[in-house]
Amino acid sequence: MKKLIIFTGAGISAESGLKTFRDANGLWEGFDVHEVATPRAWQKNPELVLRFYNERRQNVKEAKPNKAHEIIAELEQYFYVHVITQNIDDLHERAGSKNIMHLHGEIFKMRSEQNDEIIYPISGDIIVGDKAPDGFQLRPHIVWFEEPVPMMDDALMLASQADIFVVIGTSLVVYPAASIVNYVAPSTPVLVVDKKVPKVNRNDVTYIEKPATEGMEELKNILLEKYI
Repeated sequence: MKKLIIFTGAGISAESGLKTFRDANGLWEGFDVHEVATPRAWQKNPELVLRFYNERRQNVKEAKPNKAHEIIAELEQYFYVHVITQNIDDLHERAGSKNIMHLHGEIFKMRSEQNDEIIYPISGDIIVGDKAPDGFQLRPHIVWFEEPVPMMDDALMLASQADIFVVIGTSLVVYPAASIVNYVAPSTPVLVVDKKVPKVNRNDVTYIEKPATEGMEELKNILLEKYI
């Protein structure tokens, strides 16, 4: 089987009703991202940050995987599929995908604010005063803006090994994640699906300018016709 690496962003989950800060000029569900998604925000007002992510966790619980998520899972019948996602939701998992790397963390996990290796599942709320075994406050297991991306090296390695590389629902402007496509081998075909496709500076790119659910139907047909 060919190795199909799929890089997903907020656009794939938007059709499941999950919004991002890019929907409204730097606001995320009415919040300035700098007030809820940076280490400085956490130091300044942990109650606000926790409330924000508690609400996001509830939003994700209520959301359901859409057709785009389901098609990605179906492609495992034909390819070795590995999903690299910028999304913190679990919609890829619920759709049935097996190999998923969350670059920016996971909303259903929490960790010590001091030790990023002390990680626990969380389905309810985190409140100020909830402590990890090391005595430090628990925080969402999310990679905030201005924090390093621990999985980045592994993601770049996967991208470099791709036989086919697919980009879905991302504007390719959030770094370092957006640099992943630069590590795809020059001979590897790249396919991009988005309602407003970002341009990729390389040859052999197929652009499908449609929302993720609609575009993935077309992309699946292309993959099965050309690469099986």
